[in-house]
Order: sequence, then C-alpha cells, then structure tokens
Amino acid sequence: MTNETVKGFKDYTEEEAMKKAEIKKLLVRTFENYGFEPAETPIVEYEEFVKGENEKDEAVSDIFKLRDKGNRALALRYEFTFQLKRIANNKKLPYRRYQIGEVFRDEPVTSNRFRQFTQCDIDVIGSTVKDEAEVLAMTKEVLINLGVEPVILVNNRKLLNEILESEKIKEKDREKVLVEIDKFGKISDEEIKKNLKKYKAEKVLGVLKKGESYFKKFPAYKEVLELIAYCLYYKVKVLFSPTVIRGLSYYNGSVFEVKAKGISPQSKISSSYNSGTNYMKETIVGGGSYLVNGTQSTGISFGLERLSGISKLKRTEKRTLVLSINEDKKAIELAQKLRSSGKNVVILFGKPTKALDYANAKGIQEVIFLGKEEVKKKKYKIKNMITGRETFKGM
Repeated sequence: MTNETVKGFKDYTEEEAMKKAEIKKLLVRTFENYGFEPAETPIVEYEEFVKGENEKDEAVSDIFKLRDKGNRALALRYEFTFQLKRIANNKKLPYRRYQIGEVFRDEPVTSNRFRQFTQCDIDVIGSTVKDEAEVLAMTKEVLINLGVEPVILVNNRKLLNEILESEKIKEKDREKVLVEIDKFGKISDEEIKKNLKKYKAEKVLGVLKKGESYFKKFPAYKEVLELIAYCLYYKVKVLFSPTVIRGLSYYNGSVFEVKAKGISPQSKISSSYNSGTNYMKETIVGGGSYLVNGTQSTGISFGLERLSGISKLKRTEKRTLVLSINEDKKAIELAQKLRSSGKNVVILFGKPTKALDYANAKGIQEVIFLGKEEVKKKKYKIKNMITGRETFKGM
C-alpha cells in the first residue's frame, strides 16, 4: 500500500493552497462585478452526455471513464461547457454564469499540466460581439490584478472556413486541417506542412501569414474588425492572429487566446500584425463563441493552477498569532474579539520561542503575548515580526 498521489494528481497545502484561494477570491469578485452569477454542476455525468457531438475532439477522447454498481457508463467532466446544454435551459437570456471547479482529463502529464485541475469559466448564453468584447475586458482586468501583462489574440472560425474554402480544401478535411494548424508554435512549420500534405493543404500555413490586405476580402473578417473596435471601447487592445484556432470543434465564431507578456519569449508569431511582440509560447487563457441549444454564446476559461504559477499576487491579508502563556481563557476571549472584527487569527498555547518560530515559518506578521504580567497590567504585548518592534495595547 502506498500513500503517494496518483500520477497527474497533486496535493496543495500552505502557501500554494493559500495563493490559489486568493486568486479564486479575486476571480469571483471580478466575475460578479461584471454581472455573472455562480453555478455548480456534477463532477460525474453519463459518458454519452460528456461525449456529446464532439467525440472526435482530443479533449473528449481524454475523458476518465467510470462504471457504477449498476454498470452504467459514466465519465468525469472534462470541462464545463457541455453541461451548459442542461443548465441553460429555460433561463432568461442573456444568461451570464461563472463556475469554478475541478475537471479531469486522462492525458499525458507535463510539468504544468495535470490530470485534475481547477477550471474557472465565464459564459454568456445569448451573446453578441459586444459580449465578446466585455469578456475580453474582464479577462484583461483579472490578469492585470494578478500582476500579469496579457497579450490577447483573436481570430474567427468563420474566417478560417472561408480561407479553407478559397484554398479548395475538401469540406470533410477542414476540421482536420484546423487541428494541424492549431499546432502552430508548438511544433515546427515544416512539421505542420508535412502533416497538411495528406489533405493537400500545405499552402494554408503560408496563407495565414499574409498581411492584413489579404484578409479584407473575406466577409467574416468584418467580424474580427468589429470585435477589435468594441474592445477599444473598454480600452483593451487585441491582436488579430490568423493561426489561433482553439482545439474544440464546437467553436463557430470568434476565438481567443491569451499569452503572458514578458514570460518566455516566443520566437515565431502568428501574423504580421503582432510581430516583435514578446510573450510566452503557451496559452494561459482561452475561449471563443459557440452554440448552446441553438443559441449563440461566448465564453472564456482560466486554469487556476496556471494562473497561480505565473501570478505575482502576494498575500496582503494581515495575520495575527495570539500566544497564551497560561492565560487560556483571556487569550481565547481576545482571539475571538479580534476574529469578530475581521482579523485572521491563530491561537497557540505554550512557550514564546515556539510561537515565534511558528510565526516566522507561516509568515504571520504580528504576535500577541498574553501571560500573567499582561493580564495584571491589562495590556498585551504585540511584536511586529517584520520590524521586530514591540508595543503594548490596552485589553
């Protein structure tokens, strides 16, 4: 018997767990400031429902499959979007919901990709380009507040289909071609072209690198320009990037990917419009527009672990340790009084050296000592753990 975690799963404790909790608070506050309301859905669903109409998508092929005692075919949710088919029914439109919770994928494990991770989604059921712009504005606000400078890339699946049609790519092959283009920046251009040869589409990558004047001839490019214009109302700059695909086949309009500026420079960029931009290769936030029960919708998804890994967010909440030196009743009364005023308080019973060691280890900013001398004088001693200064305060 082993107590090790299963490969692809991880324990989070202390600072790591507290940082994730702080980011969750920030996300919830921002989501609700933009008028989104919370939703919760089951982790376990019927396998058939999880697969939906997107069974060939890579993410769907990686679902964890289960059997219950009734031998029913079940699966763990791999994302939240498919569950919107159920919870969005009969809701007043636009239905603006957010959800934060665990999702699962039985896929290869990397240094920053696990089989269980926390997804943080917002979606608007009954959306227009105006909602898409607001979603991107909210995304920028979240990342700036986490100390991350975002680079927001946008594209349009309608535009991509128009381009593939103009290149005479067979309709049955178009989705497969997009899957290969989606590997841009992850593998070499030569490998992508080699993969595209089987669909007679090796020229498509070069087409997607053409200048702005080329794309103006396609009707769907107007939707890209409209999105860029609405984003500017929010003072949000977005970059058109023709190789942004998004892997899930249900996207039918705008698609978004967000990189983090200044982290791990990317040597190759998606188009001439953002040449010279210095941003990390991996997408930290992604989303787009799609249909939910026949209704146009849009959404974006944050990975909590990924945000935690790149965030410069520091815990600002003041923490206090109350040490009882054989004055337990008074110490408990004081701790409860401080808690009722909104303070984060840890109470310990014992020796000062032990309390100071604990405070240093946990990053607690102040220690209050409460012994017979303090009770007698009706003043407790406060030690500032950052400056080392000691002060006294009346009880």
